[in-house]
Order: sequence, then structure tokens, then C-alpha cells
Amino acid sequence: LAFLILGFQLARTFDLKAKSVEQVDVTIEVQDIPVTQQFRRPPPPPRPSIPIPTDEEAVPEDLTISSTNLDLTEIPPPPPPRESDDEGENIFVAYDEPPEIIGGMSALLYHLNYPPLARKSGVECTVVAKIYVTKSGESKKVEILKVSAAGFGFERSAVQALKKVRWKPAKQRDRAISTWVAVPVKFELTN
Repeated sequence: LAFLILGFQLARTFDLKAKSVEQVDVTIEVQDIPVTQQFRRPPPPPRPSIPIPTDEEAVPEDLTISSTNLDLTEIPPPPPPRESDDEGENIFVAYDEPPEIIGGMSALLYHLNYPPLARKSGVECTVVAKIYVTKSGESKKVEILKVSAAGFGFERSAVQALKKVRWKPAKQRDRAISTWVAVPVKFELTN
């Protein structure tokens, strides 16, 4: 309580003076802005009138459609057999052992050529490719799924390297099968 009373006594002893504010002249320029005119939409087209029945009968004569005779007992021939291509469609095949590159990633790196433009520019990249590995271990098809730096030639270099390597085919119940596999190919510059 004593501090509070002392605080009020000290506050009285200070003089507060009001600052004088300079008057600032502000000029406002009024620009002549042309009035914008809004265009009116054209009125909607008139609604179609309701047909009114007439006394005249200008109705065309009834047309009869000749009957068609369909023989439903005759069975059409079956379609020709589809030429089965071993690489077929993009069908997922479950496997017990995935396909592997013979020699590992070092074999892939042996065939991999770093694009000169990318090397000169100092660009690194990761290419994700989907490869169709046959039963015999060949890479039949290579499709690019994702490229982190496009336009430097990484895609072509990855496809060429993946087509050159040999694969240990995927196995399903100890039997070699053809299947698709996705492989990331990393292009890294080393000093």
C-alpha cells in the first residue's frame, strides 16, 4: 500500500507538456475519369409457342415397316484367336523371387553412359524405368516412368544400358516367368 501511495505522489511531480503539431498542406488533385458504360445483354430469345390443335388433318399416312426375319438359331462363328505375345499387356504377375541383374548394379553401371551435356552442366538425375524381363533373362521392353531432370539425355542412356544387361528371370514356384519390374537408375557425378 505504501508503494502505491508513493507512486501516486511521484506521478504528480512530473509535468506533462503537449507537443505542438505542424500543419501540413495537402493538395488533392481531382482527375476527370470517364464514366464507364455497361452494355446491356440482349433479351433472351422468345420461348417456343405451344402448339394449338387445328381442324385440318395434315397428318401423314401411317407408314409400315416391313418385318425382318432373323434366324436366332444360327450361332455366329467364334472370333479368331488372339495372337498371344509373350510380353502381352501390363499384367502384374506375382512371383516368389524378383528378377535380378546378373552382376548386380555394377553390371548396369558398366553399360551406363553419363550424357555429355549433363556432365558439362553438372546435373544429376534419377530415372525410374519399367523393364519387361523374359523367361530367358532378356530385357525385351523398357519404358520410362519418371525422370527427375528431363532434357539432358538421361532417359536414352538408361534405356540403352537396361537393354544391354542380362537378367536372372523372376521365379514363381521354382519356374522362370516373364514379368515387369521397376528399376531406379541413379546418375551421380563423382569428383
